[in-house]
Amino acid sequence: MRLAVYLGMLHAAERALADGWRTIADGHVAEADLHHLGHDLARRADGRITRLTPLTKRYGEQPDDEPQRLCTEGLGPLRDGPLGLLRDLQDLHTLATFVATTWDLVRQATQATRDTDALHTVDWARPQVSNDMAFLRTRMHQSAPQALTG
Repeated sequence: MRLAVYLGMLHAAERALADGWRTIADGHVAEADLHHLGHDLARRADGRITRLTPLTKRYGEQPDDEPQRLCTEGLGPLRDGPLGLLRDLQDLHTLATFVATTWDLVRQATQATRDTDALHTVDWARPQVSNDMAFLRTRMHQSAPQALTG
């Protein structure tokens, strides 16, 4: 069953997202909202990883043959200034989108297997990632005018 590949990707992507939130929170400490909320959202991603564990025990977690790109690379070094903040937020949004899409695909598989426990986990996790993406979109829209015209 190839679900194990996607569970492995999801685990790695959620870990990268949690680390990305911490990196943003600690690296852009002058942005008070990002500092506090970033740590909260990192803990929330950690909670999703914890809830993912029973699925990985049930279906396995295996690496894929193809190179892991986005989900394992994470954010990398942060950039400075308003433009750097905007680009870092955009990178984190891209990673969150990857996480959300992967949860969506895992949901399709859990529906096919009729695994109601797994389906409950996915339905619990997916809206959280959507909220992360909404916050990031809003924060990018707030940052763009200063970053792009200042």
